[in-house]
Amino acid sequence: MKPQITTVNRATGKLQSGSLLSRMYKHRMIYLLILPGLLYFLLFKIVPLWGLLLAFQDYNPFLGFTGSEWVGFKHFNELFASSNFYIMLRNTLAINLIALVFHFPLPILLALMLNEIRHETFKRINQSIVYLPHFLSWVVVASMTFFLLSTDVGIVNKLIAQSGKDTISFLSEPNYFWGLLTAQSMWKEAGWGTIIFLAAMAGVDPQRYEAAVVDGAGRFRQIWHITLPAIRPTIIILLILRLGSMADTGFEQILLMMNPLVRSVGEVFDTYSYTYGILQGKISIGVTVGLFKGLVGLFLIVAANKIVRRLGHEGIY
Repeated sequence: MKPQITTVNRATGKLQSGSLLSRMYKHRMIYLLILPGLLYFLLFKIVPLWGLLLAFQDYNPFLGFTGSEWVGFKHFNELFASSNFYIMLRNTLAINLIALVFHFPLPILLALMLNEIRHETFKRINQSIVYLPHFLSWVVVASMTFFLLSTDVGIVNKLIAQSGKDTISFLSEPNYFWGLLTAQSMWKEAGWGTIIFLAAMAGVDPQRYEAAVVDGAGRFRQIWHITLPAIRPTIIILLILRLGSMADTGFEQILLMMNPLVRSVGEVFDTYSYTYGILQGKISIGVTVGLFKGLVGLFLIVAANKIVRRLGHEGIY
């Protein structure tokens, strides 16, 4: 028996029913439009989930998925028992917390500043300037950092040496590593992050600002009482999503910036997965680390969303 659905006829206002398959055929062109998107998620998001089962195997490429031995939670036990686990956990959380405190608010502040520019041409020029670093690869950013801060050819250390002071090993000193990563991310991605906030600000009713001016409110009061409350839902959603990626770090950035002298503060789950999963061919270890990170991210998103909803705000679901 075909499933039946009931709809309302817009012309008569009466209920009408029809088979689901017949209505799908009637609107087949619409379903055809969403087919590429469905295929993308099916092939690149859903099908690869089967690969997570490798975390429970001693995977051997020569034996394949069906021939490899099932070992249960062996790799998870090895990961948690590893002497590097707590070091990786500390480094990952520290890098993300520093970025959350300093990097996350920066696009909001930058968007507020851009939104206050009244000259459209000047505003667009500034927007283009702050967007440009996003399109540079981390290889370029790491190279620029080297030529700025290295002790041999770094411009900053040359200026320090000319002033009669000792040069500073910015790139090989563990105390500078986390701050250096955060500074790079802020410079590269802060401008790009303003796009969403500027779009949210564009949706604010101009009459609210006009009413505030009539009431004698200055620009700062308008920002505090109108702009920020208007973009608060956007900030909350992005904050929840950011918390969900607390187990992730910029793998390419850290790989390019890390050296043996800063490995104690630079070793994170991503580099561990790369070292064992790719370089040493222990694919199951790499998948185990990825699955662990995914579960941590899922827990943080659910917990953050629940807290936000209890505080009376709208979450992501």
